[in-house]
Amino acid sequence: MGLFLDVFTKVFFILSPFFSVSMFLLLSRDMDRRTRNHCALRTSLSILIICFVVYFFGNVVFHVLGITVPAFQVGAGTLLFLTAVQMVTGKRGELTMDEGEDFAVVPLAIPMIVGPGTIGTLLVLGMEISSTREKIVAASAVFLAVLMISLFLFLAMPIGRLLGQKGLQMMMKLTGLILTAIAAQIVFTGIRGFLGDARA
Repeated sequence: MGLFLDVFTKVFFILSPFFSVSMFLLLSRDMDRRTRNHCALRTSLSILIICFVVYFFGNVVFHVLGITVPAFQVGAGTLLFLTAVQMVTGKRGELTMDEGEDFAVVPLAIPMIVGPGTIGTLLVLGMEISSTREKIVAASAVFLAVLMISLFLFLAMPIGRLLGQKGLQMMMKLTGLILTAIAAQIVFTGIRGFLGDARA
């Protein structure tokens, strides 16, 4: 249960629910309800597929390139920290789209929601967890986190009306602060791994 909650919390906040809602509302502002829901479904499926591919098959990247887990933890944590800083300062996701351009998969699902920090964190999770049972538990947590993000997208209009633009920005900044702590933990774990390997 501890592993499930830990992975769920990390992935949920890394996927930045309020940032996702804000960007989705911005890009879908001219759509009717049916088209918006169809777009939310396509975005959600894209996020799920990307996350699972990275989580289950990311270890191939490590073996091919010869990258150690501590090295990637430091890199992924740094990228996640930069993403969090952008969220806190309100500079993340500044984007213009041509009218009528399809945005559900690119750029909304990737790289806006599933950005470099998310990909790096999922790669590290996939490498850190070795036992089959724990991998299934963690995958279930990732699935639930993506499902929650999907719910946020489908309820984007009510959430936007409830919080307003300033409310969304405040929640994004709060999410960014939480992400800085997660990023710091990933970096420190990587550094500890480096030091442990050096002593060995």
